[in-house]
Amino acid sequence: MLIDARARLAANPVEDVVSRASRVILGKEGQIRLALACILARGHLLIEDVPGVGKTTLSQALARLLGLDYQRIQFTSDLLPADIIGVSIFERESSTFRFHPGPVFAQIILADEINRASPKAQSALLEAMEEHQVTAEGETRALPEPFFVIATQNPQNQVGTFPLPESQLDRFLMRLKLGYPDAKAERELLRGEERRDILPTLEPAIDAPRLMALQAAVPQVGVSDALLDYVQALVAHTRQSPKYAQGLSPRAGLAVLRAAQAWAMMQGRTQVLPEDVQAILPAVVGHRLHGAGESARGGFDAAADLLTAVAIP
Repeated sequence: MLIDARARLAANPVEDVVSRASRVILGKEGQIRLALACILARGHLLIEDVPGVGKTTLSQALARLLGLDYQRIQFTSDLLPADIIGVSIFERESSTFRFHPGPVFAQIILADEINRASPKAQSALLEAMEEHQVTAEGETRALPEPFFVIATQNPQNQVGTFPLPESQLDRFLMRLKLGYPDAKAERELLRGEERRDILPTLEPAIDAPRLMALQAAVPQVGVSDALLDYVQALVAHTRQSPKYAQGLSPRAGLAVLRAAQAWAMMQGRTQVLPEDVQAILPAVVGHRLHGAGESARGGFDAAADLLTAVAIP
């Protein structure tokens, strides 16, 4: 039985990543799967939660398991755009300026506590996230492929935070909350090995070429007309209902569809089902929907209301 289980994991590298990551982040398999779906859909991920629940550890585990170059940028109030992108330094020997790349030139970037930096520093990531390139001192430089940003942020009511503007929030395909572990997982945390000590032992389950091949396969997952009707109905409801301050944009609709295709592929299917859309919808639209009125609910609650309000065609 053990041999069969290992054979199945070897045949499905995504399940292998989930299995190994679940050894580090206990009791959060659902969030790990959503994070992988985000990466397979070529999206950027925002993890929002209180300090100490494993946001940074999850990003480090994913970087190791996916076999990608990894850089961590600690966002602080005095961080400058040049600290992210890089800077040109004059070299006396050659009497020329030479560009020294910043930490953004890696395949996975952890933007840790992104909302503790000023808006000017936050905006330095915008071009990188959207165009996979940066412009420094008039020259455009391509970033390595694949390229992902995993950003973490603390709740906005905490001291010393700068809320991310809607334009930057929209660059993130998904927003996740890890939440506190359940009692069983927390007991294992208390009794077991320190989670960060496990990280150096993680071996890559996928390399970069295999990951890029999986990404290329995501758009090939079939989408029926009826499924498109469902996605359009969800988007249209947010634009027509007075419950929402503003409706979902066309880019948000595309994000829902691409994430659902990635989720379906992870389940071993060649066709997207409505259940796939429902599985990823809160993570994809939760940071894009804002309720209207003083007592309105937003975020994940607004996404849950949307699923209840719109029936499957």
